[in-house]
Order: sequence, then structure tokens, then C-alpha cells
Amino acid sequence: MTRGAPAPGGEPDGPRARFERGLGVRLDPFQHRAMDAVDRDESVLVSAPTGSGKTLVADYAVARALDGGGKAFYTTPIKALSNQKFAELSARYGAPRVGLLTGDVSHQPRAPVVVMTTEVLRNMLFARSSLLDGLRVVVLDEVHYLQDPYRGSVWEEVLVLTPPGVSFVSLSATVANADDFGRWLASVRGPTRVVVETHRPVTLHHHYAVATRGRDGVTVLPLLRGGAPNPDGLRLDDRRRRSTHERLRAPRRTEVIEYLDGAGMLPAITFIFSRAACDDATRQCLQDGVRLTTDEERIRIRALVESSVERLGDDDLRTLGYGPWSAALEAGVAPHHAGLVPAFRQAVEQCFSEGLLKVVFATETLALGINMPARTVVVERFAKFRGSDTSALTSGEYQQLTGRAGRRGIDTVGHAFVLWHPATPFGLVARTAVAPPPDLVSSFHPTYNLAVNLVRRWTREQAHSLLESSYGQWQAPAGSESLVAQLDRRLAILDERGFLDGWALTDDGVRLAAIYHESDLLVAEVLRAGVLDGLEPAHLAGVASALSFEARRAGDEPPVPRQAAVVERLAAVESLAAGVRSDERRVGLRRTRRPDGGLARAVVAWAAGGTLDAVLRDAEVAPGDFVRNVRQVIDLVRQIAQVAEDPGTRSSAELATALLRRGVVGADDPAALGSAPGGPSPS
Repeated sequence: MTRGAPAPGGEPDGPRARFERGLGVRLDPFQHRAMDAVDRDESVLVSAPTGSGKTLVADYAVARALDGGGKAFYTTPIKALSNQKFAELSARYGAPRVGLLTGDVSHQPRAPVVVMTTEVLRNMLFARSSLLDGLRVVVLDEVHYLQDPYRGSVWEEVLVLTPPGVSFVSLSATVANADDFGRWLASVRGPTRVVVETHRPVTLHHHYAVATRGRDGVTVLPLLRGGAPNPDGLRLDDRRRRSTHERLRAPRRTEVIEYLDGAGMLPAITFIFSRAACDDATRQCLQDGVRLTTDEERIRIRALVESSVERLGDDDLRTLGYGPWSAALEAGVAPHHAGLVPAFRQAVEQCFSEGLLKVVFATETLALGINMPARTVVVERFAKFRGSDTSALTSGEYQQLTGRAGRRGIDTVGHAFVLWHPATPFGLVARTAVAPPPDLVSSFHPTYNLAVNLVRRWTREQAHSLLESSYGQWQAPAGSESLVAQLDRRLAILDERGFLDGWALTDDGVRLAAIYHESDLLVAEVLRAGVLDGLEPAHLAGVASALSFEARRAGDEPPVPRQAAVVERLAAVESLAAGVRSDERRVGLRRTRRPDGGLARAVVAWAAGGTLDAVLRDAEVAPGDFVRNVRQVIDLVRQIAQVAEDPGTRSSAELATALLRRGVVGADDPAALGSAPGGPSPS
């Protein structure tokens, strides 16, 4: 990419020199190259392995913006990452200088550094928020999220819509087409430096673990020899193919822990793609007498755990299984998954980061950017369920998981283990380990909210030009349907339904432009039809939950709400959704998700002051899922309070927000529950 003038950051007393002096570590060449681009006010894409230190480039960009009197936004794909980065930057720059904006929390939005989920920035851009004034740099952490099929469009919208003069620092996992993505970035953001680092800072050794039926102990084979599949392992596959009597079995979890402990390979993260299995593994370790901590470590763990849950009441803690959970932590073992309430997850993360926990059984959510490096990563099953079937891990998924192995500055090598399974032949694992990283592929698609905001802010020709400048169109194969054609079909539906009048918004269209939600058009139709009017706050929250809740898997019929008014309004939401989906089917668009009233009874009870124990019995979801879903309801209800036409509905929605944010739902907000009455796109 284009190189500009010599970097001014090399001055002895400049921001670059001060930043590097404060690190206490020697920077790698790729970090220097990326920081040089920041010093030239260029945008930069850093594609590097997990744990390589690419976030230091983002941290320097933030420091440089502050040094120049400007503002910096640090965006992340998930709230857990936002919370973690908020805590880091607050410790570095002081709490008054750092804000936090997520769907349900608005804390110090006018601070010079604001951490936010990517959707919040997109919403600001559409609203032309005054918070954008003075913005110098935007960090897009985990920018490879733009290939997420549901949320990926947001990253492209941000890159295309952010005003000129704002530079971007985009951090990506290792991808094969970084240069192509960088060329696109340059086409929309101006001079952009692409920095690719393939070298891991800590060497990774790959292993394959197998056991024999009737015998104790684990046999460990190197997965690779000379960068190619180990012939000894391939012979293992051959023996099993030739003989149905081969007595192989998967190593037991306690056997794996004993092996790793004896080999000096702890602490370890074992990835299991099942929340229940993570909990079972933790219980099994306790029952088998696994104890991996010293007296001093147990005392420190107890202090951290008690601090993390100090805002939860005793009854809530009993409901959440605090006793067995904290006993496991004190033994050095813990689960980590989205089914745990945030306070529990954060305690695990803090204990692990201090080296107090020795084994964590985790789902893949831990691999998505949470800063929890280990000496060893164990992949228990080399396959994952993908909604309708199960298939082997891809090279990108394997790299993402094993990227946690090897702690920079602590370990000379990291270790990755895959456990034997009948459906996991050695050769498959070895080939995946040496396969190149995947391409970054756009998932961009126009939404109804994007459509009305394009109409509100740009001419038809300008709107088409914006879509044509997306990475999705950049990558589109010749002859495929253009994104403009998809937009035009959405515009046709909006025109038929009265949200548009030609290339202009009606009053209903103006409301839709301020609704940032996966089911944006359905939410607007629910408001227009008065489905939420006349409802008391708890009932409004319960009905609104059907627009955001999605059961993790199909099962028994969910509990029906006790209130006839709620049941009646849920039926009205379902009817409106059927009409929207019918229109989408007719014109060949991806259909809006069906509403799901499965959490409505629990949300009504929670907003009405019910105990956590009683509400969870109604919810039929894990505690962590309940908290996450209620926060999504809060986000939606806050928007309803802003855009609803009926004053009573606005008032009811405002009160519902306050009623929902209590107890375990608000206990872990890092900004001390700092929340403003504004919605997700403050002006």
C-alpha cells in the first residue's frame, strides 16, 4: 500500500517514543510497520495470529489520538470484549477519560475514548450523532466478524459510512486474502497499510492423544513431523481401518489433566462444544478428587470470587449454584460458557489471568477474542454441531482455538492437543493443522433499516454508489445479483407498506430509521399496529421479548404467559410476522426470523419483581442466557421508548427498562450501572 511521509513518531519525546517506553517489551517488526502507518495518519489492517500482540497497534492509535487532542472509538463485536477493553483502558487513562456504549449501557459517551459494540457506531453514523465530532481514529477489533451471516454487514456499513479524515485500525485473525481486503479498504478509506504477520510469537507444538481400552494412561503422538502429518499417526489410522478389533478409546478427562500436570503443561483450556459437558467435566474433576491449587492460591481465588459476586444476593447465589461452582474454582478447575451469568464468567477470567486456575472447560466463545491465554489448549472433539448437522473443524476454527496456547513472555512453547475419537482420524486432524487459513468473505446484505436510512440521507444515485462500494459487491462474482437489486426489492416492500413515498420517508419510515434490530421492519409494524399500546410495563417487556428471543434449540412447548393480554398481543405479533415473511417470500428476500414468545412469561415475571429462582423455572434457559436475553429486551425497549408514537407506550417502555435492570441482570455492569436514558445511538 501507499507509503506517505516519514513517520513523525520517532521523535524522542513524541507520542510513539513515550508509548514504547511505557510498554516494557520490545516490539516486533510487524508492530513497528503498523505503528509507522498510524504515524502517517493512514489506516492500517493488521492480520496476525491470536496472541501475537496486534492489539498494541490499536492501543498506540488510541494513545496518539489522545495526545493530539482528538477522540478514539474502540469497537468490538461482543459485549464481553467491550467490558474487558473498557476495564483495560480505564486503568490506563483514568476512569473519567473512558466511556462505554453497548446496547443496554450508556456510560460517559462524551469521553475522549469510548469503547462500544460495532452496532453502536453504525447507529451513530446513521443518526449523524454529535459524538462523532473530533473523532480521529476507529479501532475495529476482530474485523473478520464481517463474515458473520447475521451481523457482518455492520462492519462494512461502518467502513463505508464513516466520514473522511477518520483513520481505521482493523485487527483481524489470520486470513488468506488480507491483501485483497486491504485493497478494498483503500478504495473506501484512502491510504491503507496492510501488515500481515504469520509467525507466532510462541512456537506451537501439536499433539494427538489416544488411550487403549482396558488400560490406564494416555499415549501422545506428535501431530506433525517436519511440517507434515506424522507417519506414526497415519499408521494408527491404517490399523483401525484394517481391524475392527482395534482397542482404542478417548482419554478420560482426569487422565488428560494428570498427563498435562506431570508434563508441566498446565494451565490448560479444554474446548468442549457443549455447555452441559463443560459443567459435567468440572463436576467430574471434583468428584475424582482433582486438586491443583496451593493454600495461598485458594485464598486469593476466594477473595476474587467473593468480590465478583458481591452485588448478588444470597438467594440468587443459591439459585446459581454458587457453592459447587466456587468450590471448583478453589480446586483450580472451572467451566466457562455463555450459560453462566457474567459475574461468574468474569471471575473465571480474572482467576485464570492471574494463573490461579489450572484447567478451564470452555465452549468456543472463549476463543472469540477474550484475553485468556494458556500454556496448553485441548480440543476434546474435532467436530461441532452447526444447526442441522455435525462436521469437522475448519482450519480457521482450529487456528482460532489453538491460538490461545502459549503465553507470550511466559512460555517458550505452547501445546495443542486433539483427543482421539472414532470420527476423528489422525490424518484429518493433521491435514487441518497444516491447511492455509481461510479467505475473509463478505456477508453483506441490505436491511430495511439501512434502506430507509439511505433514503433519508442520500439521493438514489448516492445510495446505489454506497452499496456498490461495499466489500460484498467487491467480492461478488460476475453475473451474480447486485446488492443494489437486493436493496430495490426491500425498497419495494417498504413502499407497498407505506414506509416510503417514492424516494422519501413517511412518518412510519422515520420511525423505522431509528429502529436498530434484527427484525427491524417487524418491530416497526408492531408499533404501527398499536400492539404495545395500553400495556403495563411488565407486559410490554414480555411481548417485546418475542422480537429478540430465539430458543437455542427446538424442544417442548414453552410455558404460556399467565396474562391474557400478553397472550393476545403475542398472537398479534405472530400475525404481523406472517405478513412480512409472506411479502419477503414473494420477492425472494431472506425472511425475517419468526417471533418466539418462549421467554415472555419469564420476562413478565422478572419485570414484575419475581425472584430469580422462580423466574428461571419459568424461563427454561440457562442463567447466563436469561441475563443476555433480558439485556437484549432492554436494548429493544429503550428504542421503543424513543420512537413509539403513543405517549403511554413510551412511558411504559421507559419504566420497563428500569424494572428489568435489577439483580443479576445489572450486577456486573463495568461502568457501575452507569446508564443514560438515551438509546443505542446517542446524539
